[in-house]
Order: sequence, then structure tokens, then C-alpha cells
Amino acid sequence: VVPGASFGVAIYPDDATTKAILINNADLAMYRAKGSVAQSICFYEPAMDLIVRARRSLAADLRRAVADNQLSIHYQVQTSLTTGEIRGYEALLRWQHATLGTIPPTEFIPLAEENGVILEIGAWVLREACARAATWEPPYTVSVNVSAAQFMHADLTALVADVLEETGLPASRLQLELTESTIFAGRERALDTLRQIKALGVSIALDDFGTGYSSLSYLQNLDFDWMKIDKSFMRDLGRRPLANQVMRSVIELGHNLGLKVVAEGIENEWQARLLQLLNCDCLQGYYLGVRLTLEEMRADR
Repeated sequence: VVPGASFGVAIYPDDATTKAILINNADLAMYRAKGSVAQSICFYEPAMDLIVRARRSLAADLRRAVADNQLSIHYQVQTSLTTGEIRGYEALLRWQHATLGTIPPTEFIPLAEENGVILEIGAWVLREACARAATWEPPYTVSVNVSAAQFMHADLTALVADVLEETGLPASRLQLELTESTIFAGRERALDTLRQIKALGVSIALDDFGTGYSSLSYLQNLDFDWMKIDKSFMRDLGRRPLANQVMRSVIELGHNLGLKVVAEGIENEWQARLLQLLNCDCLQGYYLGVRLTLEEMRADR
């Protein structure tokens, strides 16, 4: 056993005027030390209080966001490369805070997971996206992201089944997107959950492939339908021969495993053309269409 320790330091009377506040401030500094790679000892700073208070306040606001109609769903188009037609749309959650304005998902999704509100928000997103998609004509598919907390929850399969029944959306038009980190913690349970959801007729996509563990055993043993290549692979595409070869290999890997492949983050025409030459199945990104609200989608059609 190789022990380690993280220390938080607060000094009386500079950092506090009472014992309780002194201990609390030392605790704040200790958690900062635990979160640091370079420092095992951290001294209390007043800014720590501000950060913690702001985060707690934001978490409280997030709990009220659904009831206050501050959450909305935007949709980004997914286009087939073989036919050039729209395959479907990915539902993307957005939060317009009453006073702070737009809060990016990279900030509020982890906060929702930490505070347990992600289950309520995730259920709302699934229900809202399916209800809207049920009214679409032509009948495009809708893709909904599932967080790790949602996926490991025992009632996910029942929730999906209930939402499909309530909204009238055929199961074949719903796709759930999971990252590798979502299923890494409980592989056997993940396999069982995937089987149950697929038995409903819902398709499953492995999202952000190439940024997590990228374990081939996941692709081999877990029954995915689609593989989504992360947008970070697009930066050097067409600029470096090695990047092109990596992309070709990833697409061929997906096809050899019987998966359809989606490339995310397409921003220009030459990326789209190159991916077409590499036999990618589907594209998603700003080149094909910006993220639209439901009203903007209807106007665009």
C-alpha cells in the first residue's frame, strides 16, 4: 500500500474569525488539493468561497430550470452520404438562464450529474424529443444522448418504453447515443441494458469514438448499430496524410464490425467530399446545417 494525502490549510485570523468557518475554509482548500494533479497542499483563498457559492447557486437554478421553461432542445441534421438525404436529427439540450444567459452544456451537464438532477432532465429531454419527432413529416429519426447516470439507472428501459408508448413514436425512429465512459463502470450491466433497449426496436450509437478508451472489445461485445467519430478527428483531415489514413481505418473498422459510421464536426465542403471518398455513411456538422430550434426546423423545411 502506497498512501497519499491531500491537505487544505486555513489560517486564523486571516482566513476566518470562528472555529467553524476556519474548518470549513480548510475543507474547501483540501478539496481543491484533491482535484489538483500538481499540488497536494493548498492554502485557502477567498475566491474559493465565491466559486463554491456560484456553483451551488447554479445547481439550485438548474433544479428549477425545467419548471421555469428555461431548457430547450435544438436539433442538428444528420445527412446520408450515399443518398444526400436527411437521415434524422440529433437532439441537443440548451439552457437559457434567466439572468446569466446561455449556459453551455459542458458546464451544466456535469453539474446536473453531480446533483442528481440529470435523471429528471434526461427524462424530460427524451420525452420532449420523441413527442416532437412523432409529428415530423417526413418521419426522420431522432437521436438522444444518454448520460452515465441515466444509463446505469435501473428504470431506463422502462422509461424508454413508456415514452415511446406515450408519444406514439415508433421505436425504429429513436436512437440513443452513449459514450464509452458511460458504459465503462459497469460493463455487464451495460450489456444487459443495451439488450433490453434494443429488444424494444431502438437503435444504439457509440458516441465520440476515438476520445475515450477506444476499446475494440466494446465494439465487439456490445451490440451497437452506429459509430460516431468524434469531431477532433476532423481538424487535420485533408491536411495530413496520416490523419486521412486514420480516418479510413476507423471507417473500415466500423464497417467490418457491421456498424454504420457517422462523422461529426463537418465544417466545409472538402471535408464532406473526402469523407465521401472514404465511404463514410453519414455526416453531421455546421456545414450541413446549424443547430435549429423546432420552430426554425419547420421554417427551414
